[in-house]
Amino acid sequence: MINAIILINAERTKIKSVAEQLVSLDGITDVYSVSGRFDLVVVIRLPHADDLAELMTEKVIKVEGITKTESMVAFKTFSKSDIANMFELGN
Repeated sequence: MINAIILINAERTKIKSVAEQLVSLDGITDVYSVSGRFDLVVVIRLPHADDLAELMTEKVIKVEGITKTESMVAFKTFSKSDIANMFELGN
């Protein structure tokens, strides 16, 4: 499994449209409209690194209205559920 985060800037009048297009793509699990330097935060979960390359170079690039992206690949995932499971008896 590969997890990635993409920070996106979009044309001001197309932020909602960009978000809707992105969330419809396979592998993109969440799209957040946020404050700060970027307009959108995209969470990606895919089985293989090759799938991420395909998503980015063949699908995300075609979404109209994106002006800038910054991509990050996660090395390890930490979540409340992961931490809770480590402290269960028998683990």
